Amino acid sequence: MNRRWLAPYSWEFITAQNAALCAAKNATHGPTRDGHEVARKLWIERQGAEMGLADAVELCRKCHQLAPFCFYNGNTFAAVIRDVIQQLPIQEVERTTARSLAGHMVAGVASREEEEAFRKFCGRHGI
Repeated sequence: MNRRWLAPYSWEFITAQNAALCAAKNATHGPTRDGHEVARKLWIERQGAEMGLADAVELCRKCHQLAPFCFYNGNTFAAVIRDVIQQLPIQEVERTTARSLAGHMVAGVASREEEEAFRKFCGRHGI
């Protein structure tokens, strides 16, 4: 089932999330010259659209790869998709597993087996 999974997360929210992560680690928060504008436009264009949950994960992964901020890009976009999954009305064990799998996918470190497990999870739940 397609939903507007990312609609609540404006670019301003994404920027504030990154700033908070950077502040917590005493890292410089700021936009990058090459990736910020491309990622910002992609996010604004797609974040309000209806999509499958796996597509929402993919959008977060893509924005992470574009590296719109100086630091903590992966953490920023993984936090968003984990928050989306946290709100799913499913058993806590499944929610915990799905958050972990999605976080690995956003970070680009998921194995093929993990990606397949996430796709199966989405299929089982019609999301």
